[in-house]
Formats: sequence, structure tokens, C-alpha cells
Amino acid sequence: MASADLREELNCSICLSMYTDPVMLRCGHNFCRLCIDRVLDTQGECGVFSCPDCREVFHKRPALHRNLTLRNIAEKIQSSQTDGEESGIFCSYCIHSPVPAVKSCLLCEASLCNDHLRVHSKSEEHVLSDPSASPGNRKCPVHKKVLMYYCTKDKTCICLSCCLNGEHRGHQVEFMNEASEKTKKKLHSIMEALRVSQEKTDRRVKSLYEQRRQMPGKVDALQRMVNGLFRDLTRHLEDLKRKVLGEITRQEKQVSLLVSDLIQQMEVKKEELTRKVHHIEELCSSVDPVTILQDLKKEDFSNYEPHNKDHEKDGNLGEDEGNMDNLVDAVGDLDEGLVSVMLHKGVSDIMTAARKGLSVRWAPDILLDTRTASNNVHLTGDQKTASWAQKSQGRPEALERFQSYKVLSTTKFLSGRHFFEVEANKSGNWRIGLAYASIDRKGDVSNVGQNNKSWGLKWACNQLSVRHNCKEINLSPKLTSQRIGVYLDYEAGRMSFYEMSVPVKHLCSYMSTFTEPVHVVFALWNNAWVKV
Repeated sequence: MASADLREELNCSICLSMYTDPVMLRCGHNFCRLCIDRVLDTQGECGVFSCPDCREVFHKRPALHRNLTLRNIAEKIQSSQTDGEESGIFCSYCIHSPVPAVKSCLLCEASLCNDHLRVHSKSEEHVLSDPSASPGNRKCPVHKKVLMYYCTKDKTCICLSCCLNGEHRGHQVEFMNEASEKTKKKLHSIMEALRVSQEKTDRRVKSLYEQRRQMPGKVDALQRMVNGLFRDLTRHLEDLKRKVLGEITRQEKQVSLLVSDLIQQMEVKKEELTRKVHHIEELCSSVDPVTILQDLKKEDFSNYEPHNKDHEKDGNLGEDEGNMDNLVDAVGDLDEGLVSVMLHKGVSDIMTAARKGLSVRWAPDILLDTRTASNNVHLTGDQKTASWAQKSQGRPEALERFQSYKVLSTTKFLSGRHFFEVEANKSGNWRIGLAYASIDRKGDVSNVGQNNKSWGLKWACNQLSVRHNCKEINLSPKLTSQRIGVYLDYEAGRMSFYEMSVPVKHLCSYMSTFTEPVHVVFALWNNAWVKV
């Protein structure tokens, strides 16, 4: 019988109960794992860790080591609490003072202390068991005899009369002790499986605690990255803005100078024309033929003389006027085309530089592989769009070619982080995803997600779902956009689908361990089309 002092040593100082999965700190003190984890989580918010018992301070969160010996002792103590003192069962014959019972007689339906046990009948009819508060429960309710056998068919404890004359006659039976030992072996196997599950769950809990602990640092790093990226974008955009505005100002000055110079020339030309018009008016008002004919020689009006009737009709007053029109046209206006080209090139260069700075590689160069396309899939000439075709495309048979509905990309991903977008119609049925090149090409096992070599997002009958290794999960959101974003982190084994709406919506993610290069895969039927 365990002493009170021993029991005291088996109690956790935090929860004051017997140890459950005890772990030990570096200082030697033991605690229940859950208890000390909660204490350390609270201490972690303050940045100082210490032992709840001796107050020894640790510079970082201390490692927890399982104390298997202490765990086994605690479990054995708990399982041995069938003795009289722990169970509260006392000798039926000690009437003057309660004495803990050590055995119960199933025939007498009485509990016995050590003294009364020595003088108790040793007859086989008097079956002894561990102390029990209700020894009568160990008897058959029908025949009132001690339960000695176990019926394997009905899975119940029975007496001898049940075996010979009762409803269990002819059934396979075992002695209760034998059946109990077999059950114990099963329970031990179950217990080991439970312990393995317990340890896995414990690791998952620790992982989640660690994930929660690391979350602020990850958030800070991401925020710094985003803030830095937008600072660079803002700086580059401001530089581009200054350059473009500077070009507009330069054009303004250049055109203004040309216009001012031409205005000056036009003013001189206008004065000369005014003088000539005035001279001609004087000649026209003169009545002296000599004056008219002689003064006409002094002025050159050849550029303004009509050469024929057509010129006269068109109002063409000479070659000089045409030259003046050319000068005005040559001055032109602001070059809006140059401004647009500068903006387009500048923004494109900024986005290219920004994408290089990101850890995710934009993958716009994905091409579909004609060698893998089934004959009911049509591909466009640029190998970017695939659509379902009722008419066979007449491609020759090949080992790489799918038997139906599918096509792989020539592009493959071996490492790194990648992102690409796919546009798909909502009136057809399709699957978008990633697959190994080793995926089967024939039969149902070649379907996207119908094996452990492909991962897919499925759209069929206005229902969105994900599928991998024959397991399909329906997704509740309905598609509002025709554009799907696909993100791949090869090393982390993560693949995610996003609806490229405003705002962008996360649809689902897969976690796996990629063992081969992965290709983009499409499956199409019922008038579906998809475009990279």
C-alpha cells in the first residue's frame, strides 16, 4: 500500500494532482507537461523563464525532458489503488473499528482484512477477488453463482450453469482469467497506440505553441519586407514622375521657342503683305496707265499670281504661301506619344525590378505540351490556351499522350516559389492543378487528383472542390471571377489556389513533400476552356 508521503511526492506542484505525462527541467524539478507549458507560455510574454519550484532563471525557454520512470511509477500507483485504504472498502467482520479489506469473497459477498482472511474457508467455492464494494455483482444474476467463464460469442461473463444448461450452452467459452489476460494484451496494444498518438499530439501541440511564438517575428519580417518594397516602388515612381514631367517641360520650352520664332516671322510677313495690299489698292485706284504699269515692275507679285483657272478656284495664291503652311505644321505640338512610351517603359522596368526583389518568381512563360494533349483537347498556336473538343484532333498515339481530356505543360518546377494565373470559363467543367510527369496516362487513375501524383482544383456543375489521392473536399465559396491564381512553394511542399477577385480570396492549400518535378496540368470537358 502506497504511503501518504510517497503519494505526496507524486503530486505536481502546479496542479496539486498526480503527475500526468511528467517532464523535467534542467534544475531537476518535475511537472505535468501541460502545466509547465502553460507557465512557460505566460513567462514568455514577459521574456523571463524560471522554475516554479526553485525559481532558477533560464536565459531562454528551457527544454522539457520526459521522465519515463516517474510516469511509470505514477501509473502503477494509480492502478494499485484497489487496496482498502484507497478504495474505502473495509472488512465486513471488523465491526468495532474500520480495518481496510485486502480481499473479497464472492460466495460470502463479504470483504476480509488480513486477520479474517487467514481463518476464512479455503474451499474452491469461496472465490476470492480484490476488494470490491459490491461482491454480489460478481455473481450470475440468473443462477446466483459465481461468474467464472466468458462467452466469446455474446461477450459477457457467465457462470457454470449458464454454460451447461443456460442460454450460452454450446457457445465457445473461456475461463475469465484467460479471457482477461487476452483482453489485457489487446488493451496493452491499444494503450501503446494511444501513447504513440499522444506523443504525436504532444508534438503537434508543441509545434503549434512554437508557431504561435514565432508568429510576431514572421509578421514583423513580412511587414518590413512589404514596407521596404513599397518604399522602393514609391522612390522609383517619384523618379519616373520627375523624368516624365521634366520631358513635358522640355517639350513645352522647345515648342514655345519655335512658336515664338514663327510668330515673329509671321508678323514680319504680315506687315509686308499689308504694305503690298495697300500698294495694289493705290494702283487700282489710279487712272494713269503709265503709273500702273511702271510701278507694277517695282514689286514682285509672281508668287501670288494665279497660274490657271484651277488655282484661282482653289484659292492657291502661290508657292510662298505653301511654304508658310509647312513652317506652321512643322512646329507641331507636344509629343504625347513620347510621354506615353516613357511611362510604359518606366512602369514596366519598375515592375520587373520589383518582381526580381520578391521571393516568388512570376511564371508567365508556361507552355502546354502538344505531345501530352489528348485528342479531345484543342491547343492554340501559342500553346497558352486549351479547350475541350468534340472532334478528334487526329494526333498520333504516343506514350506521353493522355487518353482523354488532359494536357501537361512543357514547363516544370524543380525548386523555388512560383506564381501564375489561369483564366477559365464557368460554363464548362475543368480541373486545374499540378502533377508529376510520371502520372498515368490512361484510365480513371490518370484523372487529376485521382492519384498521389496530382493535386487539383475542380469546377463542375457550379460546385468548387479540391482533390488529391482520391480524396475530394467541396468548397463553399462560389467563383465570382474567371481568373485563378496558383502559388507553389516547392521546398515547403505547399500549393495554394486563389480567386483573383477584388480582394483576392484564398480557396484552398495542399501540404505535401514533392519528390519529382511538377508540371501544370489541365483537364477539360463539356465545352470548357482554360488559358495560362
